[in-house]
Amino acid sequence: MRYIEQGTGPAVVLCHGFPGLGYSWRHQLPALAGAGFRAIAVDMRGYGGTDRPRDPAAYSRTHTVADMVGLLDALGIDDAVFVGHDFGAVLVWDLPQWAPGRVRGLFQLSVPRAETSPVRPSRVYTSVAARHFFHMHYFQEQGVADEELDADPSGFLQRVFWALSGGYRYTDIFTHPSRGNGYLDVLPQAPELPWPWLSADEFAHYVREFTRAGFTGGLNWYRAADHVWAEKQERPDEPITVPVCFVTGDRDPVRQIVGPASMEAMRASVPGLVGTHVIPAAGHFIQMEAAGTVNELLLEFLTR
Repeated sequence: MRYIEQGTGPAVVLCHGFPGLGYSWRHQLPALAGAGFRAIAVDMRGYGGTDRPRDPAAYSRTHTVADMVGLLDALGIDDAVFVGHDFGAVLVWDLPQWAPGRVRGLFQLSVPRAETSPVRPSRVYTSVAARHFFHMHYFQEQGVADEELDADPSGFLQRVFWALSGGYRYTDIFTHPSRGNGYLDVLPQAPELPWPWLSADEFAHYVREFTRAGFTGGLNWYRAADHVWAEKQERPDEPITVPVCFVTGDRDPVRQIVGPASMEAMRASVPGLVGTHVIPAAGHFIQMEAAGTVNELLLEFLTR
């Protein structure tokens, strides 16, 4: 497992999503270190410099929780505040229940907690894909999306970063049918770099990492959805009582899809929720698009 570490003090572990890296927290690391925290940004399983098993079953919740516990053990850390984004947030929501005693609090970005559905995820994805293109369904078949994305890492990353940002309305891709379309067929053309939140040099770092490592490991988090679902049938969701702060952008596609009411609905299953924040004009990559505001909220939560 590759990680980036800055600072000393209480531990804060930052978990990225798709298509991210530990590097995605480059704006948070120095802010945390400067405020007296030990900031640890991980290349999640399947990404960057961390091992990339090819079997989707290796991305089950048992394995991904063990990654986080193993990281704490290896670094001699008793417990930490965990920060999650995208599928990293989905994992982090499970940590208080699956790794009791190792979690001091959660700072969650983009993806609100949702109760485990009684329906297998792959069935849900298939149902949505019958109406329009749905990337989570497209990602399921091994070798299909991998081949498309690996063939053009730069083109894909530029287009998906833009499509999910506050500069575009991601739900517009739902006007495309699933049949006959790959992800690059439905994503919009992106403006030339630099953007206000992403420089050409920063983007080049992502391109180098994904060109070297490929996308299969990252896609396997989606292919493991049924494995995780099956595990959670044996371990029903429990209330989260550790302190939690949730932050999203008002243009985040996740917010557009699940609806603003999902934030309020969390209160029933997250009694530890101490704050929710919506950042104007920010999209999905909120820790980069609104780094200053996210840092202020994160440090306020940690110091409180």
